[in-house]
Amino acid sequence: MNYAVDAAGLVKRYDSTAALDDVSFVARTGAVLGMLGPNGAGKTTAVRVLATLLRPDAGRASVAGFDVLTQAHQVRLRIALAGQYAAVDESLTGTENLLMLGRLLGASRPAARQRAAELLDRFGLTDAAGRATKTYSGGMRRRLDLAASLVGRPEVLFLDEPTTGLDPRSRGDLWDIVRGLVADGVTVVLTTQYLEEADRLADDLVVVDSGRIVARGTPDALKRQVGGQVLALRPVRPDRLTTVVEVLTELTGVAPHVADGLVSTPAQEAALMPEAVRRLADVGVLLDELTLRRPSLDEVFLALTGAGIGADERQQSVETDVEPDLDRSVA
Repeated sequence: MNYAVDAAGLVKRYDSTAALDDVSFVARTGAVLGMLGPNGAGKTTAVRVLATLLRPDAGRASVAGFDVLTQAHQVRLRIALAGQYAAVDESLTGTENLLMLGRLLGASRPAARQRAAELLDRFGLTDAAGRATKTYSGGMRRRLDLAASLVGRPEVLFLDEPTTGLDPRSRGDLWDIVRGLVADGVTVVLTTQYLEEADRLADDLVVVDSGRIVARGTPDALKRQVGGQVLALRPVRPDRLTTVVEVLTELTGVAPHVADGLVSTPAQEAALMPEAVRRLADVGVLLDELTLRRPSLDEVFLALTGAGIGADERQQSVETDVEPDLDRSVA
C-alpha cells in the first residue's frame, strides 16, 4: 500500500518529559488520518516533526516519499501546515494575502493572481476578497488560512486542530472543505480533540495519550474494540437517576456512566434492555429515552484513556482486532 506519511519509532523528549515515546503510524495517500488525543498528548509535536519544524531525538519518518531529516527541502515542497490559529496578515486583503504567498513560492504575478482568485472562490471568500483581513469573522479567517496553505498545491496537508474556537456552522463549513480536498487527492493529517470531528472526517485514526499511541484503526474498528452495544436510559424524573444507576449496576456489575441526565452502560447481552425496563417499571421509574446502540467515539476514547489503566496495559489491550494496514510496528 502507498503511504503518504510513514513514521516509525519517533521519540522527542523535553528534559524528563517524553512528548513522543516510540510513536509509529502511517497515513494512506488520498485519505484523512485523524490524530485524536487530549491537550498535551503529543499530537502537535508529531506534526511539527513531520513538517520538518522539529527534529526527533530518535526514529524516522517520511512524507510524500522523502525523509524528513535528510530530505527536508523536498518534504517542504510537497506539504502545507495550518495551525490552530489563522496565520494571515490582518492589514492585507484576502487577495493580497494569497497573492503574496504565491509570489513567495515563485509564481509569476498573473499566475499568483489567478491562483488567489481560484482559492477565494473555492472557499466562499470572493465577496470579501478586497477587504482587510482584520474585518473577517473567525470562520472567514480560518478559511483564508486554509486557502493560503493550498497556494502551493501540496500533496500532504497537516491541519493542527483547525476548528479550535469556531462556532458549529463554521466548523461544519470547514469539514466540507476538507472532504473536498480529499476528493481532489490531497492527503490530510488532522489533529483534533473533538471526537465528533474525528468521527466525521477521519478514514483512519490513531489515539495518542501521554506521548504514546494507545490505539489505531478505522473509527468503526475502534468502536468494535469496546465490544457489544451500549444501553442508554433517561428517566422522566431527574430525581430517579440514582435508582436507574442502582438497577443497572446490579444487573451488569459495573457502575454506569452518567452525563446530562442520561445513564449508559455496556450491553454485552441483548437481554439486558428488557430486563432493565422490567426492573425499573417494578420500582416505578418511567423512561423518557431508551436506546440500544453501538458505542460512540466518546466512549471509545474514555475506555482507551481512562484513569486507572496503566499505559502498558492500554497498549496491550488495544493492539488486537484493529485494521492491519495501520498497525505498523518497528522492527
